[in-house]
Amino acid sequence: MTSTVGRLLFSAASLLLLLAPLATATDVEYCKKGADYPVKVSGIEIFPYPIARGMPATFNISANTGDEISEGKLIIDVKYFGFHVHQETHDLCQETSCPVSTGDFLLSHQQTLPSFTPPGSYTLTMKLTGEQGKQLTCIIFDFSIGFASVADN
Repeated sequence: MTSTVGRLLFSAASLLLLLAPLATATDVEYCKKGADYPVKVSGIEIFPYPIARGMPATFNISANTGDEISEGKLIIDVKYFGFHVHQETHDLCQETSCPVSTGDFLLSHQQTLPSFTPPGSYTLTMKLTGEQGKQLTCIIFDFSIGFASVADN
């Protein structure tokens, strides 16, 4: 009986180690300390982590709003060692279902980075704007791009 429990615990621990690279919760900071943004971000998960060059990566952003959001833009700015390297803008309704009802919601963005993207640590700033460009939230978080890529395998 004890050996069966031990094998089950070992199997569960092994499974967790295998799944760990697939998901990570990332620390999030607001752009302005103490700002009272209408949209509160509770966490970010990135799949896979670290991100592999030339392969799709998914960013899931968990958030909450007290007001319905009918339209908006998601503005993403990426820095590599403090230097601006990329910016893009997306329609909010392409990243989540619109209108966004009050309460919890999920923004999900998928991106495939070019295989020539340098590995290392990056900082991403994400701004969410609503009607007439009103800023709904602004967050900053770090992520890593690994050394492996499709071309490397």
